[in-house]
Amino acid sequence: MANDSTFSVIISANAEWEAVMPAFSGAWIESSPYGEYFKTYVGDYKALFFHGGWGKVAAAGSTQYVIDHFKPEYLINIGTCGGIEGRINRFDIVAVERAVIYDIHETMGASQEAIAQYTTDLKVPRRLPPSVIRTTIYSADRDLTSAYLRDLEKRYRPRVVDWESGAIAWIAKKNRTPLLIVRGVTDLVSLDAAEAEENLPLFTENARQVMESLIRDLPAYFTALLRT
Repeated sequence: MANDSTFSVIISANAEWEAVMPAFSGAWIESSPYGEYFKTYVGDYKALFFHGGWGKVAAAGSTQYVIDHFKPEYLINIGTCGGIEGRINRFDIVAVERAVIYDIHETMGASQEAIAQYTTDLKVPRRLPPSVIRTTIYSADRDLTSAYLRDLEKRYRPRVVDWESGAIAWIAKKNRTPLLIVRGVTDLVSLDAAEAEENLPLFTENARQVMESLIRDLPAYFTALLRT
C-alpha cells in the first residue's frame, strides 16, 4: 500500500538531474518553466521529482513554483556540494541544519545584518541514517576556490558550500513548508587547491555517484520526515 503523503524532490544542477534520470527511465516526463518533472513511486512513497535549475534565482523561483502548483506536504532537496578539506570527506552526505547565503555585500549598511536576514534554520529529522552529517551550509552564486576560501575563512569556518540551498531553504520557510536538504560532497577545497576547478569531468562523475547514493536512500529520508 502506497503512502499518501506528498513528497516533492527538487534537484537543481543539470549534472544532478542527468544523474537521476536513468533510475526512472520509465517515468512520464513533463515540462515546467524551470525544467522537466515527473511523478513516480520510490518504494511505497509517491513522489514528484522536479528539475529546478542551478543558482539562487532558479532555486528560489522553482521552489515557489513547486509549492504553488503541487502543494507538497514535504519538500526535499537532494544534490551536491563542495567540502573543505580536513573538515569533511569526499562523498560524505550532509543534512542542512542552517543555510547561510554569504555572497551579500552591502556598502550602505551592515552586510552581516543582511546575511542574517537570509539565514534559515531547518528542523532536521532525528531518524536519518546515522552516517548523515548534520551541519551548516554556505550558499553563493559562485564555485569556491582557494582564493575565495581565504576570504570566507575570515568570517566563517565553513564545512560545506553550494549554490542553491540558501534560496530553497528561505522560500520553504516563508511558505511554512517542511524541508529537508540532503547533499553529498563531490569535491574538496583547501587554501592551496580546489580539485574540481577546471575539472568538470571530476565533478560530473562524482555527482553521478552522489546522486545514486541519495536516490538509494530516499525511502529512509521520506520515512524520517513522516516521523518528525
